[in-house]
Amino acid sequence: MRHVVLLLLGAHLVSAGKHSLRYFFSAVSGINDFPEFTIVGQVDDQQFMYFDSKIMKVVPKTAWMRQSVGADYWDRETQIGIGTHQAYKNNIQVLKERFNQTTGVHTVQVMYGCEFDDQTGETNGFRQEGYDGEDFLLLDLTEMRWITPVMQGFFTVQKWNNYRYEIEAKKHYFSTVCIEWLKKYLEYGKSSLKKTVSPQVSLLQKSSSSPVVCHATGFYPKYVTISWMRNGQDHDEDVDLGELLPNEDGTFQRSSELRVTPEEWKNNKFICVVEHQGKTITANEIKTNQGDSLPIGIIVGVAVAVAVLLLIGIAVAGYKVYQKKKGFRPVNASDDGSNRSTHSFDSVYSVHSDDQLI
Repeated sequence: MRHVVLLLLGAHLVSAGKHSLRYFFSAVSGINDFPEFTIVGQVDDQQFMYFDSKIMKVVPKTAWMRQSVGADYWDRETQIGIGTHQAYKNNIQVLKERFNQTTGVHTVQVMYGCEFDDQTGETNGFRQEGYDGEDFLLLDLTEMRWITPVMQGFFTVQKWNNYRYEIEAKKHYFSTVCIEWLKKYLEYGKSSLKKTVSPQVSLLQKSSSSPVVCHATGFYPKYVTISWMRNGQDHDEDVDLGELLPNEDGTFQRSSELRVTPEEWKNNKFICVVEHQGKTITANEIKTNQGDSLPIGIIVGVAVAVAVLLLIGIAVAGYKVYQKKKGFRPVNASDDGSNRSTHSFDSVYSVHSDDQLI
């Protein structure tokens, strides 16, 4: 997924199934101590590169990327990142005008990438753009057009949909170039990406009247199931499953809360069951009671997750749009577009493309 297209003929992928390459852009205004612009790249949910407007360079986030490419690669990516930063500084100002905003914290967020199933050969590409946590633009590669659910995006889609050759170029990028680089990265990181790390499971509680937390951490890949049993039977009442959170070492953590009174806990046998990669781990004793403080593992995970969510904003909401486009309702062309700005919403469709800004 770079300027030079390298086709990996006969490359051995790390494991059978679906693989993904995703990039997340975030432009932020109104926060003095936070980078104006960041880029995060992920292969199979593992972050492998990072750029922000404070350090002004693209850096590797995995040993396998650091060892697989040379300085010219990072120099080239840095120059592209710097140029993209300038484009998105403009984008966020344009959108503030369109939404009649002059103060406050605002974000422009983009997610794009591709998927490849090495069993079926099926490929998919996707790109969504968001503003202040809400959907703004979606590239529909099936209908070969941009759509928007808000009036402020109408001018952009009307303009971009006139550039048919640009949409064709993007489709080619997602179906070929992106897939080729995904395969290349999978080969680079095969020793790391195919690893399996089982979770550590603990039952935690702030006080006797607080919910009991089943905390699973340190696992990879990210797919995990957490459930509760009561006296040998499945129990799903008064249970809240938390979000999947990243750890700093590339593993993941997740928690499930059980709201239970001290009497219920004492008079019944509750077990937390964690399933990961065919392995089952159970816990039934509260090993940690931290009073009013949270366990340090959860504190670290939440802090990391907040930073990641701020960086990749639409990673959850936007990806759901990609999976369920029926919920993304475009504005009709008959709308009058009275809120249009005289500026265009400039954007680079890929940090790894030298496409001319529209």
